[in-house]
Amino acid sequence: MQIKFNIDKNLNKARKRRGLSLDKVSELTGVSKAMLGQIERGESAPTVNVLWKIATGLKVSFSSLLSNQEEDKETLLIHHSEVTPIIEENGQMRIYPQFIFDSNRGFEVFIIELEQGCSHKSEPHDEGVEEYISLIEGVLEVNIGEDIYVLNKGDAMRYMANKKHIYRNLADKCTSFHHIIYYFS
Repeated sequence: MQIKFNIDKNLNKARKRRGLSLDKVSELTGVSKAMLGQIERGESAPTVNVLWKIATGLKVSFSSLLSNQEEDKETLLIHHSEVTPIIEENGQMRIYPQFIFDSNRGFEVFIIELEQGCSHKSEPHDEGVEEYISLIEGVLEVNIGEDIYVLNKGDAMRYMANKKHIYRNLADKCTSFHHIIYYFS
């Protein structure tokens, strides 16, 4: 069984819950009204950067826009083989949502894979958002503002995500890492 994303329904629900028009959501997010309408109608699949703009503008978690998990079970097993990745950077980046945001816990968990030579730029997130990376395989360069960090297999880092940050695979093979986003504001 493949996990399907419900971006169209989740965006519509978040917008209507706050009583916002597409014009107002466009103003809050910097995403055009036309693009928002296409996303809500399921006619367009937004990029990760567009999803982040929407999440930041609406002050919701990134994974809440992807969620299809309605239940709060005591035990939840996620099989990696059943998770449909978000594909970015011309197929060179795959993001596997593992645990979607839950306001009681305050975080969301992903596995990210970057193919050899892949680089991904992430725009700043809201104040009060921390990111945690734990490298599974490969060599990862992380640029945060003007600072550059290099992680090797088993290394981990935490940083405030309110600055532009760039992930770059320095290995001659696929690099993968656990990625946790913590919302503490």
